[in-house]
Amino acid sequence: NSIILLPALSPSLKVRGTHPDCSIVLHFQKREAECLERIRSESQTPAPTGQEGCPTEWDGVSCWPALPLGQSRAVACPEILNVFKKSKGLIQRNCTEWGWSLPSPPYHSACQLETLGSSNDTEAKARHFVTMKVLYTCGYSTSLAALLLAIGIFSCFRKLHCTRNSIHIHFFTSFILRGTAVFIKDSVLFSDESIDHCTMATVTCKAAIAFFQYSVLANFYWLLVEGLYLQTLLLLTFTCDRSYTWGYVLIGWGVPMVTVGVWVLTRLQYDNHGCWDDYSSLYWWVIKAPILLAIFVNFLIFLNVTRMLAQKIRCPDLSRTHKQQYMRLTKSTLLLIPLFGVHYVVFALFPEHVGVDARLYFELVLGSYQGFLVALLYCFLNGEVQAEIRRNWGTWQRSMESNVFNLATQDFTA
Repeated sequence: NSIILLPALSPSLKVRGTHPDCSIVLHFQKREAECLERIRSESQTPAPTGQEGCPTEWDGVSCWPALPLGQSRAVACPEILNVFKKSKGLIQRNCTEWGWSLPSPPYHSACQLETLGSSNDTEAKARHFVTMKVLYTCGYSTSLAALLLAIGIFSCFRKLHCTRNSIHIHFFTSFILRGTAVFIKDSVLFSDESIDHCTMATVTCKAAIAFFQYSVLANFYWLLVEGLYLQTLLLLTFTCDRSYTWGYVLIGWGVPMVTVGVWVLTRLQYDNHGCWDDYSSLYWWVIKAPILLAIFVNFLIFLNVTRMLAQKIRCPDLSRTHKQQYMRLTKSTLLLIPLFGVHYVVFALFPEHVGVDARLYFELVLGSYQGFLVALLYCFLNGEVQAEIRRNWGTWQRSMESNVFNLATQDFTA
């Protein structure tokens, strides 16, 4: 009977991806596991002699408890949101000499499915998600190229080697990991359309999801480090001790590592089904809570830095040069702190199945260009970086002109 129901659900499953439609498949898997566990426990307890009947049975949709011979039992339609219409009809089965009778009436008659979209709607959704994938692929590719170039600039020029730019490089690296993790996850989950993504449970699949969660966490925590470093600079009046650097590294890379480690162990122990990408799981809060904490702390830093900056700028004893230095150091981070994670907080207040399209658009399409924005603010629009590039470019031009002059002179004298 499950063969009758699942094909009717498959168009939605293929188009909308793993969520929230995979929750339907997981619902039936959970009910089946509960029923099979009941069957195993009953098989260990021998039935009294002379008491014949039908044993507990899973028919693919419902679990039918054991029943004495000649009796009947009725069950209601499964209660699954957005799948079955509310129906008061009951399905009945009898325990006969030949075992359980067929369901009467059949599931497809007694349980009315919600009206699914037409084939045109399905094709439109498929085109929509293909377009979205193209957009975020272009976004992550652009971000990766910009971030790699920015890291190269900070690494090549000796005068740019400092604690602040070292933290920027770590922040850029977290974005590179995030973009790479998205490409790896797509290649593992959706490279083969014949694979059932709802029931995929390979080690490679779980490792790809774990790596993705780690990169997302690292991304948020390195933004937190950027905020902490800015606040420390303002508190210590630009005399930030290098001894803090290892603490920043432990926060940026260590906290996500510990969090993902706890999440992996929790899933292995208590919820080891599927590919671990079911965000409706209660254990998803092991990942979500630290992210929300980082966003909340960053927001407090944002308010505190804004207050400190206003006080220092209004200070009459502060020179104009120092005021410009404060403004230059704070404008990028103050822009990024509210920009990053605001939508995450908004969506965290709603269930995962609410606002799926908007959530995907913000997290995939707009989120894919965040790395490019970071490279732009911290590197390409940085006056210090621009001045160093112009100075080295001038030195290189003078060197080339000198080499050409020497070569021409040698040819003339020859």
